[in-house]
Amino acid sequence: MSRSSEFCPRCGGAVDGQATGETARDRALCNDCYLAEYDLVDAPERVEVQVCAQCGAVQRGNRWVDVGAQDYTDVAIDEVTEALGVHVDATEVSWQVAPEQVDETTIRMHCQFTGRLRGRPLTEEVVVPVKLGRGTCERCGRIAGGSYASIVQVRAYDRSPDDDECDRAAEIAHELVATHEADGDREAFVTEVGDVEGGLDIRLSTTQLGEQVARRLVAECGGSYTTHETLVTEDEDGNGVYRLTFAVRLPPYRPGEVIDPGDGEGPVLVRNAHDRLTGLRLGTGELYETQYDDDEAPDARRLGRREDAEETTVVAVTDEHAVQVLDPQTYETVTVARPPDLDPDTKTVPVIRADGAVHILPPAEDTARADGG
Repeated sequence: MSRSSEFCPRCGGAVDGQATGETARDRALCNDCYLAEYDLVDAPERVEVQVCAQCGAVQRGNRWVDVGAQDYTDVAIDEVTEALGVHVDATEVSWQVAPEQVDETTIRMHCQFTGRLRGRPLTEEVVVPVKLGRGTCERCGRIAGGSYASIVQVRAYDRSPDDDECDRAAEIAHELVATHEADGDREAFVTEVGDVEGGLDIRLSTTQLGEQVARRLVAECGGSYTTHETLVTEDEDGNGVYRLTFAVRLPPYRPGEVIDPGDGEGPVLVRNAHDRLTGLRLGTGELYETQYDDDEAPDARRLGRREDAEETTVVAVTDEHAVQVLDPQTYETVTVARPPDLDPDTKTVPVIRADGAVHILPPAEDTARADGG
């Protein structure tokens, strides 16, 4: 006489002794009754995805994740994949999806699954609507609220930073933020970049980021920086919360600037103003070099910049030390010092007028060689 456990308790049909299932009850069911009770796939009725309207980050649990998506079809597929449940005993499972954009905030995911359950091949189709909600992530909320923990003040000794220096400072800040973001750091951001009298102020989200910007700017452009703290508030334990200011002072002179050191040897075209001042004597082509004294600028007069130079005609090369050119203002022929590497067949040269005198500017590469560049 057969035991009752060999028969399905639901339909009375024979049960394979190898029937699978998580519980004894499941293992007692025949294949037909088991497959009638369980689906190959358990799919939610709807999936909701919260997207930051400012940066496009997606909320996953209690955190926001930068997905870098141009559209959110891939995001919808990922979220549906996470939400789907496949039967634990299913084997050889595969699936494909066909997204349907219903409107700007709804994507309908048509999913088809194939697999085997208790050895029987199954195909199942489900449709899961994905609803895209718009919100604001914590990071963008802090940016919108003007939150910042450090300020980088870009200034210069005895002058205002020029546009190139200010632009480079802002670029450095954004480059560092991009590096932090690539490493998954969502706490790094630039709150504000603003022109102020005498330079530029950059507000940043963390003190670490402020220090990195200040260090890189000084490493590239020279100068130095100092720091000071400002008490902002107190935390719940009564500890002070401080905002850190990084005051950057760029060198007093810029490469390409023409100065008179006041030593009677004539004007100098500045090549480097990083931790020492180097350049080229316009009258002789010799190297000029001096160290800064405790970050103080050497006593020199500014005469102009390379950008102020005018192209003029070479009238004649007198000898190895002198050349005649046309004064671009008076159109008179004047004799000036000949740069050491001036080609005798040169027809025109860039010149700059300083203190009523005309000086030929060497090509940029000549200045670089004079500085060992």
